[in-house]
Amino acid sequence: MALLLPLFGFLCGLGLASTQFSAALKPLFASLLARFFIPLVIIYTMVFYQAGSLSLMIFSFVVAIFMFYAFHFIFKDKLRALCVSYVNLAWLGFPFALALFGPEISAAMVALYVGGSIFGNIWAVTAVSLDVQPLSMVIKKVALSPPVFALLIALICRIAGLQHLQQHDWLDIIYSFAKVGMSFTGMCVLGMWLRHTKVHAEDLLRSGKIFLIKIAVGVVVCSLTYFFISIPNIENYIGVMFLLFCLPPAANIVALETHYQGTGTSAKYIASGTIISCVVVMLYGVVLHNLVPNL
Repeated sequence: MALLLPLFGFLCGLGLASTQFSAALKPLFASLLARFFIPLVIIYTMVFYQAGSLSLMIFSFVVAIFMFYAFHFIFKDKLRALCVSYVNLAWLGFPFALALFGPEISAAMVALYVGGSIFGNIWAVTAVSLDVQPLSMVIKKVALSPPVFALLIALICRIAGLQHLQQHDWLDIIYSFAKVGMSFTGMCVLGMWLRHTKVHAEDLLRSGKIFLIKIAVGVVVCSLTYFFISIPNIENYIGVMFLLFCLPPAANIVALETHYQGTGTSAKYIASGTIISCVVVMLYGVVLHNLVPNL
């Protein structure tokens, strides 16, 4: 079932892309995902906090910073470095994680998403903007972003003692609904987006080379973290931590680039990266299920 739902969403997206409703549905689904389903999952997960979540947030944030400056050194291009470090944890990361690891990985994925989102809200505008961004504007953008706002709501709920409820079946139902909606809408947007995206062979080859480097870095970083950094339940989380290095560039990079620079160069990086990422995640899933048959 965990695999069928994302596949169904993706096929629905491919079908809907050819209809007259696609232009309205794509931003609607993307908005539902980012502003409704994911915040609901964040609130539930943080109210019923699991050990290790804060460490995973820091891991995601630090990895993104490291990847940005490492690839900026390689490419001498902030935009390309951003496309490597700011990954699509929203409408691709969550569906992929649920499909590969099941719903029990939601807490870890939420923590990784929050860390990555904070990085994106700080570094993305800075990387694409031609002008220096005031610190006050950066802080305001981070504070008002959906994941951080959801964390604030979760904190208020914990202060109110919601985590001590003995019976919270209605919350569980809302949480389950949000996870289904998150997986379906994410993959549906992917299907609609890829249906009309043109990618050339050289774009795929370039993205393939970048992913080989990312995966190599991921193996090293995750191995060092596993053996030398104390993170509660890391043996259950290490698989989804490595998933960070398999994800494509965040789709909103091209919107930011268009707004601040008037160009859309990152579109080809995002499109080719998304296609290669789908292949990489599929291969990762095959390896995981062969190594851990009961996964």
